[in-house]
Amino acid sequence: MTPEPAPCPAATARLPLSGLLALAMAGFVTILTEALPAGLLPQIGRGLGVSDAFAGQTVTIYAIGSLLAAMPLTAATQGIRRRPLLLAAIAGFAVANSVTALSPFYWLTMAARFGAGVAAGLLWALLAGYAARMVPAALKGRAIAVAMVGTPLALSLGIPAGTFLGSVLGWRLCFGMMSLLTLALIVWVVTRVPDFAGEAQDRRHTLREVVLRPGVRPVLLVTLGFVLPHNILYTYVAPFLAAAGMAAQTGLVLLVFGGTALASIWIVGLLIDRHLRRLTLASIALFGAVAVLLAIGGRAPHILWMAAAIWGLSFGGVATLLQTALSDAAGDAPDMAQSMLVTAWNLAIAGGGVAGGVILQNAGTGGFAPAMLALLLPTLALAVASRRHGFPTVSRH
Repeated sequence: MTPEPAPCPAATARLPLSGLLALAMAGFVTILTEALPAGLLPQIGRGLGVSDAFAGQTVTIYAIGSLLAAMPLTAATQGIRRRPLLLAAIAGFAVANSVTALSPFYWLTMAARFGAGVAAGLLWALLAGYAARMVPAALKGRAIAVAMVGTPLALSLGIPAGTFLGSVLGWRLCFGMMSLLTLALIVWVVTRVPDFAGEAQDRRHTLREVVLRPGVRPVLLVTLGFVLPHNILYTYVAPFLAAAGMAAQTGLVLLVFGGTALASIWIVGLLIDRHLRRLTLASIALFGAVAVLLAIGGRAPHILWMAAAIWGLSFGGVATLLQTALSDAAGDAPDMAQSMLVTAWNLAIAGGGVAGGVILQNAGTGGFAPAMLALLLPTLALAVASRRHGFPTVSRH
């Protein structure tokens, strides 16, 4: 264990940026691998001889792989050294994306996508705990913020760029380029990311033991309560904007969302080690304000532009906030706890798709904002109430 510096570690210690950015690149590859097919469904469908609906299941099967694998795989690999395990997860993307690029068969592509989802479930469970191990305790939140910056970058820049390249160069070449990027990442991790021992036999943890620790369940419930309404809106943002006559501006709206999400990551990175609770409450409240704006002016373009900017600001840093809060609550079992967060996050993604589809079918896009508020209000109340465990009032500095 690295002794905690004094008197003010955050002011004197330096972040190992090269290693943390390698972790961020791993997150970038994970998000890009997950979401890239969504922008290339017609091309993938034609290439594999299936409908767009069947091509869309390449995204679904990926999420299922993550959902099923995160907790059991993390529990089973507690004793393995961390860097070889991280490299194995990254190598899984290289194999899966290579098979996807070359596969002539739909079933083989689906198998590769499931394997990529399994790799993602393991990698997401590792990233936050890995970043936290690389720095003194007082810099843990900032380190996790740097390691998580790949997510908004992939959402705001990587996926639009990948979609454009896929339409110009072909979707198979796109996945091949992803494999090359992953091979470069493996070299980066080997040279710049330190290794850590796995847990000794007598220090390993069960899922039940970790989930019963004070603070773990509130953070997981807040994760569900925030990410579910986010995905109701994000999954169906195109029909929502189409109903307001802004279908042609969907890409620009998402670019605004991505830009303010990047700003949010920067703000959270600066302040998280002193103000984790306040930032979490502010993120939930800001997203609630988005729902209110959409409820009262969801057809007015100027309201929608404003809502998109606030939405990105509320969402960009939330993964870092939740992962840091969960790491604090889990104590010496951060990877096990993060595997639960991966599971909760993917449940919210799937639930958002299902719930949003039901709302769209029965109430139209006007039903989104009330449903979001109905989820966000109890989520905010829970976060406020979790002042002793989960989101404590004491400073982390």
